Parts: sequence; C-alpha cells; structure tokens
Amino acid sequence: MEAAMDELTQKAQAAKAAQRKLAHLSTEVKNRALNCIADGLIAGETEILEANRKDLDDARAAGMDQAMQDRLLLDADRLKGMAGDVRTVAALPDPVGEVIDARVLPNSLRIERRRVPLGVIGTIFESRPNVTSDISSLCLKSGNAVILRGGKEALRSNSALAKVIKQAAEAGGIPGDAVQFIESTERMVVNEMLELSEYIDLIIPRGGEKLVNLVRDNANMPVLASGAGICHTYVDRMADLDKAVAIAYNAKVQRPTVCNALDCLLVHSEIAGRYLPLIAKEWVKAGVEMHCDKRAMEILKDFNPVAATDADWGKEFLSLVAAVKVVDSIDEAMEHIATYNSGHSEAIVTEDYTAALRFLEEVDAACVYANASTRFTDGGQFGLGAEVGICTQKFHARGPMGLKELTTYKWVIMGDGQVRP
Repeated sequence: MEAAMDELTQKAQAAKAAQRKLAHLSTEVKNRALNCIADGLIAGETEILEANRKDLDDARAAGMDQAMQDRLLLDADRLKGMAGDVRTVAALPDPVGEVIDARVLPNSLRIERRRVPLGVIGTIFESRPNVTSDISSLCLKSGNAVILRGGKEALRSNSALAKVIKQAAEAGGIPGDAVQFIESTERMVVNEMLELSEYIDLIIPRGGEKLVNLVRDNANMPVLASGAGICHTYVDRMADLDKAVAIAYNAKVQRPTVCNALDCLLVHSEIAGRYLPLIAKEWVKAGVEMHCDKRAMEILKDFNPVAATDADWGKEFLSLVAAVKVVDSIDEAMEHIATYNSGHSEAIVTEDYTAALRFLEEVDAACVYANASTRFTDGGQFGLGAEVGICTQKFHARGPMGLKELTTYKWVIMGDGQVRP
C-alpha cells in the first residue's frame, strides 16, 4: 500500500512539473506530438491488442456481463478509430491563448480574457480503454497534464496504451511526464488521489453511479462528473411514424451498451396503437426486450412484452432492454422526463413545430433533440474530435467535453502607468 501511495505522489509531482512546460508549447509542437501518438497506436497494435485479449479473458472468467465486455473490447478497427480521433484533435484549433473578449476602460486600461490550461487533470475511469487515448490527446492539446487511473479490469490494456502515448508524446516534443498512468489497482489509491489538490486541479470520473458519487462526495478539488445516461425518446401525436421507427431503433440498437442509447420510449396515446407495433416488430428482430406499462402491454401483447415495474423508470439499461410508456400529452411526457432523467440526452419526434420548440426549450438536459437519435451525443459526432466525458452537471462544461471545456481563462490587463485613485 505504501508503494502505491509513493507511486501516486511521485507521478502527481512529475505531472505538475511537466504541465508548466507543456502550457507554453506551441500549437505546432503539440500537433506533432499528437500525430506521433496516432502513429504509435497503429504501430503498437500487436502489443495493445494482446494486452486487451488478456484483460478480456480475465473478464469473461470473472463473469463480466456482455455490456461491460463490449466496452472493454479493443480490435483493429477500434484502434484505428482511436488513432483517427487523436488526429482529429490535432487538426482542431488550439484554444490556448484565445482572446475571449477585450475592451478598453475609461481610464485607458486594456483588459481582456485569455484561455489558459486548467493544469493537471486527474481522471478515474472504468472499462473503456479508449478513454486513455481520448483524454490524453485532449489534455495535451489544451496544455494540460493528465493522471490516468483506470479500472483493474482494463489494467493491461490501459498500461499498454499509456506506454505508447508517453513515448510518442515525448518523441513529438512534449514532456513525457505530462502523461501519467497509475499502475496500482489498490482501492485506497482513488481516495488518496482525491486528496491531492496540491497537484491535481480537476478530477473527471467516468464510470457507473457508484464511482461518480464516490468522487463527487470525497474530492478536495473540483469535479466534472460524467454521469449516467438515462435517455428518453418521446414520439409525439404528430410524429412521422417512419422517422420515429428509424430514430428509436437507432437510439436503442445501434450500440446499446453506451450512455447515449435509448432507455425509455414515451409514445402519445393517439398514435400508440399504430406506432408501437411498428417499432416492436423491428426491435424484436434485434432482440430488444420491452418493459411496458399497462397500456403498452395491451397494444404489444403479441410481442411478448414484460410488465414494467417502478425500477424500470429512470434506469440506465446499457443493454437490449427498453422501458415503454404510453402518455396522453407532451406535458405528461416532459413531466416523466423531468422526474426520471439524468440530465444527459432527450429527444422528441414530431412534425409539430410548436411542440418541438416547447420540448427543446423546456426539457432540462445537456443535449435535447428534435427528430434525431440521442446516439449523436458524442464528442466526435459534435466535431470535438473526442471527449473527456459527457458532463451532466450544470457547470462551465455541459454535455460532451472537448478542448475548450478543458481550459479556464485569466484576465490580462495592460496599462501605461495608471494607478487607482
């Protein structure tokens, strides 16, 4: 345990020192380093995928469920995608040094706000190895050092990725110590990490509700929580049924194990009798299990639905399961969402412009959609290159967090001898 604490403290100190140098590197150097990282991910494919295979073998032996295995899995295509995301970050405008606003005061002082890095970002995450490259690339481009603490289920995968990233970053001109990976899987390391406000400026947890709550309740530094995604799609009385089938199918089936997948389908009673059999027919083909309220149960009795319980409302399924409820108005739909949502992503399908505007205006979530799948809530899809997480808090960042969300600003004041009277 003492060795683990020594590792954490030493790496935090090294990250802090490296960040002071990284903060002032040119965009050219940072971009070169990021492209070196992308090249390194492809060149290191054999080593990385072998490490991932061993993690998956242990996960299966331990009885990890299929949804979590899917999050853990790396293959050649996913690795290429990760490298592509790093290159996309390299191609994005550098936020560091951007002048947000400027003005001249009556006393002739020129005052402006400039974007600067936050400092050292600590991230604690579960399962997904792609988080290692996503967060590292975003942190380095925005001038931040990063301390990565992944879950034990992905230890080999994350360690192999972090090794490649550190070496490639250094080859590109960034201090290697700007990327730190905590090898220890001791649980107490997380608690100690949350106390290192002397070195860590921001903590970002990515994982289940238990992890997020632990970090939020115990951290001595600011926390950007990437919380659970409990996502609803409301099919309005004026919906185009073909669009509604395509959107709900995509939102549930395209990748059911992720946070922006559909969890609950709300359908207006005026069209439920026509719409629900259409979406059920497609969902059943894909193996979706439907947990239905009484009215939906009656409509879908030929599709072997399951009777919904109170636990099905406000649940993030992360699998081919969806809750289904019939409502009598848009107001009832929005009330249900307000009661059970997590502030992540919510959608309405309707051809009624007024209803769409009401939904977009009144539903309180990081991302609200009209006539589109919630699966688009993603840093890459939003043009951010990648994301460090999807923030469900009401903070300076909300929704997918990219480069600008990893900066703060400082006031820069230029004078010519002014003194305060």
